Order: sequence, then structure tokens, then C-alpha cells
Amino acid sequence: MCGIVGYIGDKDVSSVLMSGLWKLEYRGYDSSGIAVIDDGDLKVRKSFGKLMQLQELLQKEPVGGSLGIGHTRWATHGEPSDQNAHPQTDCNGKIAVVHNGIIENYYTLKEELTKKRHIFKSTTDTEVIAHLIEEEFRGDLKEAVLRAVEKLKGSFAIAVISEDQPDRIVAYRKGSPLIIGLGRNENLLASDIPAVIGHTKEVVILEDDEMAVLKKKGVEFYTKNGKRIEKQVQEVPWKPDDMNKGEFPHYMLKEIYEQPEVIRRNISLRIRNKKIDLGEEFNFTPDELARVNRIIIQACGTSWHAGYIGKYLLEDIARVHTEVDISSEFRYRNPVVNGETLVIAISQSGETADTLAGIREAKAKFLKILSIVNVLGSTIARESDGVIYINAGPEIGVASTKAFTAQVFNVYMFTLYLARLKWTIQKEEMLKRLSELKGLPDALERILKRDDVIRGIAERFKDKKHFIFLGRGINYPTALEGALKLKEISYIHATGYPAGELKHGPLALVDENMPVVAIATRSSVYEKMLNNLEEVKSRGGVVISVVTEGDERAKAVSDYTIEVPEVPEYLSPIVNVVPLQLLAYHIAALNGRDVDKPRNLAKSVTVE
Repeated sequence: MCGIVGYIGDKDVSSVLMSGLWKLEYRGYDSSGIAVIDDGDLKVRKSFGKLMQLQELLQKEPVGGSLGIGHTRWATHGEPSDQNAHPQTDCNGKIAVVHNGIIENYYTLKEELTKKRHIFKSTTDTEVIAHLIEEEFRGDLKEAVLRAVEKLKGSFAIAVISEDQPDRIVAYRKGSPLIIGLGRNENLLASDIPAVIGHTKEVVILEDDEMAVLKKKGVEFYTKNGKRIEKQVQEVPWKPDDMNKGEFPHYMLKEIYEQPEVIRRNISLRIRNKKIDLGEEFNFTPDELARVNRIIIQACGTSWHAGYIGKYLLEDIARVHTEVDISSEFRYRNPVVNGETLVIAISQSGETADTLAGIREAKAKFLKILSIVNVLGSTIARESDGVIYINAGPEIGVASTKAFTAQVFNVYMFTLYLARLKWTIQKEEMLKRLSELKGLPDALERILKRDDVIRGIAERFKDKKHFIFLGRGINYPTALEGALKLKEISYIHATGYPAGELKHGPLALVDENMPVVAIATRSSVYEKMLNNLEEVKSRGGVVISVVTEGDERAKAVSDYTIEVPEVPEYLSPIVNVVPLQLLAYHIAALNGRDVDKPRNLAKSVTVE
């Protein structure tokens, strides 16, 4: 969940490290710090609080040098504080370590090291690594790190520097993401690609139990046994401008507004010559897919909601029995499966710890894995049998928006592809459905033009303490996603329900102080939904409805409405979620919340 960076080269090291940390702040923002080798001495600057505190500290106490490492923290072991901020150092202040992950056996190691008279200054698990390397150091930092990591249990990506070898950064990965950026007379490392964009487009993705030794003139790669290896270099398609907010006050708002273009991009990539193209890394043959008789989708958070929508699509259109599991439950529940079961993993980052563990559990049962991810070359993508990339571009805001709509779009594309293989839809029906997609980007743009209306509704309800979100059928998961967006960025309690469940308990909560946000667009369950809104209104509830343009009946049973263009029902989640994203955004912004960096959360959950 934390973000780590490293740099060696001729540029101002503190500026490069800070630039990288700003781009990784979405991974954690409890505290931050950097360590550099400056005139042969190890110098550390770190601070509790958000990254601006570190920036101000460096203005007061600047450091120089040509290499260094940095860290922005999401606390797991030890409360957020100056003392627990990374980098952590050894007893003599000669070795510094930054770490993303969890050391599961840190307490045992700490006891052993304490008996050897190592003095600990923090309550983090990370400090153990610095002392272990100190214990193992015999003049070669690479060898010391290799010996130290043998004793570590857990998930970690680390970067290490030492006064005694001031010409290198040693990095090691096991379970947590780590990439190496290759430049000219400079090299970088980071937890995620955004931190190196602007310096290089050439990256190497470390696999588990691999090491990199970064020097100014080049990078060497090793196995855990110290054997030198060659690594494939990949080119990143993202541009530096993709990482900027531009004219928007927050990344989240920018990413909401990018959704029409994201869908356009996916249409151009996925539909070629009136046929579906799922990409070069899809890798499944038609015969393999035709034999699939059951699908298990496993994901977390917003990606789980996209998967839940996928269940409706796959069962209704492709006629394949589909289950949807939360990854943290799937990995432990020992499901009954057979060889014709396909497991689909959905993750924006491709590094989500529970989803990755779910993949490994499925592979242990000899099941095929299809992943739907955003980040090129991510761990989940590499460990899957096939990959569908969602082509959303970098998503910086912690609350996912454009990745969700891109995930739903690509699940739909896979559904149509599978349906044709299984002959559950005919060619004419397929062509009709593909043609209908062309109007989707314009429909999203029309919703964005109503942003002022949504902001007006947000102003009226920003002080409410609780919300209920209602949906039916394929838009029940959309209601869940709307509730999640509101709670995670505004800190307002919000719960999503299937509208038909109102009478089974939630209706007791309804009064004039409980806003009910309903997805009431025209659909196969439209009449049922209007009846549910009547139930809310008859009990004094206040209804905010997402309705189809020009629908006077839905307006009549609503206090406030947000109109959306009419689209086919199976595409409606992509359209209906956008006003819910904007409503959540404006309520949070009007309440002064840090929309891009909500408390206690991080963008990529890489620890269990």
C-alpha cells in the first residue's frame, strides 16, 4: 500500500524523489521521507503527515547528492509518526531502507536482533530489515541484502542504500510491486509506473524473488541465489500529461470527465471490422472457451461491483452460470470446482493482494485464469493465462471512476465474444449490439453537461449523515458502487440495497432525514422500481432519482431527478454510475474533504 521510489543520476536527487512521491501519494499519505548519500554521508529527512510536510522540511533542511530513496506511507505496523516514517536506518545510521509490504515474522527477528544489541528506534516492521542488513553486511551491499531477505517472511518490495557503497541502490521484490525505470546515465525504481514517467518510458518489471542493482550507467538483475539474469524491457504507453490534473481541482473529477474518451478508445480497440478483438494477450482459444460451463469472478471493492454486473451479463447473454466472490473470501472458502470452470480476476492496479491470492488458489486447483486489469505487466496480468486490458490510462484518484466503466465495458465485450462461441446470440444480434456502443461516449458527455444540476443537489444534501442507494437487476451493483463512492470520499454512511429488499428491513430507516438515491431509468424492472419509490415517498422519505430523459412518471415519484440518455439496459450501468460519481464528488468537495486522498485508504491494496 505504501509507495517507494529511488533515483541515481546527475539530476537533483531530492527533486526527483519528491516528484516521484507526489505521483505515488495515492498509495499512502500517513507520513513520508527520503534518504540520500550526500558528500559520502547518509542523510535522512522524514515527517509525519502528508507530503507537503516533507516538502516544507526539505526547504528548511535541504539535501543534495546523486542517489537516494523515498517513501510515502500507509501505516500497518506502528502508528503514523516521525519516528515510524520511512526510510528506516540501522544502528550506525549508515544503511537506509524503504519498504512496501508486511514482514510477518518481524517480532521474532526483532527479539533476535535485540539480543545481539541492535537498538530499535521505531515500532515498524521495516526497521528489522535495516538491522538485518547491517548484521549481514561484509562490504558488499548486494550480498548483505540477499542474505537478509532469506530470513524475511511476508510480502515486501525494498530499496536499500549504504554509505559504504555510495554508488548503488539495491532493490528486491517478493510479493509487492516494484518496477525499474531505465534512463540515460540515470536509473530509477518505483512501486508504480507514474513515478518514472517524465524520466523514461522504458521499464523493467521485477518478478518475485528478483533483485536489481541500480548504478548510474546501468542496472544489473539477479535471482535470489545471486545468479545474473537478463530482463525484458517494456515501453510504457502513457504520457507525462496523463499524470497531471490539468484544469481540474482534483484527479477524481478529471477522471470522471475522461470517461467518454476512455470508452471511445475501447470501442476503437475492441471492435475491428465488425468483430470483437480482445487484444494480443487474451490467449484463450475458441475451443477452450466453448467448453467453459461455469465462471467465478473474484475481485475487491469497485472491481467487485464491475464483476457483479458481469454476472448479469454473462448469465443473461452467454447463458453461463456465473458466481461473484469478494477476493478476500474466495481465497479462503475452498469452492467446489471442475476443469471447465473459468476464474476471472478484475483489478485496476493488477496488484491487489487478495485478488492475487485468489488467482494462486485457483491455479492450485488447475483452473484457467482470465484477468481484466488496467496496468500493463502487473503481477495479476503476468500470472494469468490470459489478459484483457481495460485501456483506461493512469488512474490517480483513490476512488475509482473511469476504471469502473472501462471494466464493465470490457466485461461486456468478453460476454459478447463468449456468447457467439456458444451460439447464444446470432450474428445479426451481435452486430446490432456492437452498433449500439457507438452512441455511448456521446451519452456520457451529455451527462457531464448536467454537472451543475448534480452539484446543486449535492449542495442541498451535503450535511446529511446517512444515505440509502437503491437499484434493481443489473443496476443493483451500480447502486452499491454509488454508495461506496459516497462513503469513501465524503465519510458519510451510505448503504446500497436491492430495491425489492426495502420491505425486509431497510424501510424502517426511511424518514425525512434519510435521502434515498434511486436508479429508476427505464428497464425490465422499471414498474417495480417506481412502486419501491412510492413506498419511500408514502413514508416521508426524500427521493433523488437517476431517470431516463423525458420520463415524467419517474419524476412524479421523486423529489430531485438527474436525467440520463436512454441506452439499452445492459449498457445502463456505464451511464447510470456517472451521476452517482459526480454526486459523491461534489458532496465530498463541498464538505472540504481531500477527495483524491481519503483518510485511511490507499489506491492499491497490496497487503492483506
